[in-house]
Amino acid sequence: MTTSKWGTPESLHDLLNELVSWKSITLSEGELHFPMKLQTKLQGLAYFQQHPENLALHDADLRRTFLTALYKHPDATESICLISHFDTVNTEEYGDFEALATQPAELTKFLLERETELPNEVLKDLQSGDYLFGRGTMDMKMGLVTHMYLLEKASLESWPINLLLLTVPDEEVNSSGMRCAVPKLLELKEQHNFEYSLFLNSEPVLTQDPNDARHYLYSGTIGKIMPAALFYGRETHAGEPLSGMTSPYIASYLTREMEWNHTFQETSFGETMPLPVTLQQRDLRAEYSTQTPYRSSALYNVFVMERSASDVFDLFEQTAKDAAAKLNQDYAAVCRANQVNPIGEVTVIRYEKLLAYATNKFGTEFIEMIKADVQFHDEWDEREKSLRMADKLMIQCQELAPAIVILFAPPYYPAVNSSGNELVETCVDFVTQRAKEKFGLTMERIHYFNGICDLSYVHYDGSDIGWFAFEQNTPVWNNSYTIPFKEMQQLDAPVLNIGPFGKDAHKRTERLHMKNAFEEIPAILEEMIHRILH
Repeated sequence: MTTSKWGTPESLHDLLNELVSWKSITLSEGELHFPMKLQTKLQGLAYFQQHPENLALHDADLRRTFLTALYKHPDATESICLISHFDTVNTEEYGDFEALATQPAELTKFLLERETELPNEVLKDLQSGDYLFGRGTMDMKMGLVTHMYLLEKASLESWPINLLLLTVPDEEVNSSGMRCAVPKLLELKEQHNFEYSLFLNSEPVLTQDPNDARHYLYSGTIGKIMPAALFYGRETHAGEPLSGMTSPYIASYLTREMEWNHTFQETSFGETMPLPVTLQQRDLRAEYSTQTPYRSSALYNVFVMERSASDVFDLFEQTAKDAAAKLNQDYAAVCRANQVNPIGEVTVIRYEKLLAYATNKFGTEFIEMIKADVQFHDEWDEREKSLRMADKLMIQCQELAPAIVILFAPPYYPAVNSSGNELVETCVDFVTQRAKEKFGLTMERIHYFNGICDLSYVHYDGSDIGWFAFEQNTPVWNNSYTIPFKEMQQLDAPVLNIGPFGKDAHKRTERLHMKNAFEEIPAILEEMIHRILH
């Protein structure tokens, strides 16, 4: 009889330490190598030695790969997809002990020597001996470890269900790995003739406030979208300020209207999302000059629950028009007071309208050259490319200035919610009850995971119209950024997120509660899957 490799809390502890030691910061060499090491690790399981065709790496982007590992029962059609990401955020905030950031056991011991530098809450957790510190311990390599435990357990005990482990790169930046994986999920479904019953993620519990110590499970995930704007004024010499209009002046009006604007805020299932906020606002010039700035940009963070991209863009456009109306009124008053003629009124232009105008003026070939020139700059990310695309078009169409060009910049995470789904409700009821009975652990359901996650791309129940505004107003769409909306609609299965408890994700005090991670959550998920089978 084959013995289990990861069947004990101690073995899970060792497995996590090993996976965390494989440094895999997003867009690093380590991120490229991680899935190859993981494939080798999984090849050690008896099941994949017998079924090597069920373990594979697949191309994502930028030479990155994602991994699928399928345990398939010969008589089962019901399937659970176990989703995780293996990339982490950077480790530079660890400072002089950065080398220990991915060595959890050593880091936890080392921090005991630096206890005077730690906040009281962190020090209390450290001294309790209940927590393991390190980058990726909670976000989210423990989730992957849990899925590996379930996969091995199912294969050894011949569970009458299919389990597909999917682990991807780049969740922390653009979710490129998950977006690339969606077509593969459909391909595997057709190839093996099964149906997805549930998409189960194990992102860690995120607190609702800094002092929150409750344990949550999530029946959905909040969405995020990024309205952006190019502010295009009219240049002039600083000695003749009223001969032009600065872009920062224009930007200030829209940013004031967008920041903390409650009209963008949604409430669903009694949960209210955070207010919008400015993520970036800057001049597009690279150098100082006494020529006034006339090209600026801004990115705004907007969370979504039930609104589509088209809904948000309509609201954004109205907000921009309100800002422009206030600006034009104030500007006219300044001109009257100084007895000068206005240079014009600021208008609001959707990117799709700007693109159509420029295409009509210069032709399709010229526009494609502009797009190619922008995409040539590998040093620019998708947000920079989006803004630069609009900027290059406006430089050629300055007769439209002064203007606010509104657009979208990646990434876009559609909100997903499976509350009310019969299977999900059964799982929620079972997990909350069983956790209390078996471990004395109180778990509460939250309807929207508040940390943004890859579950956004495995279920889309909106209409085609809902995403058209995003496609038409995202300058890098179909060049360096896409979302497989059509394929997402075909992944018609509910979502659930149940993961380990930890604290301080993305901080140097990131830590994982070991008993919960190595004993409670693996056992609860195992029993939940058996409950689904019956």
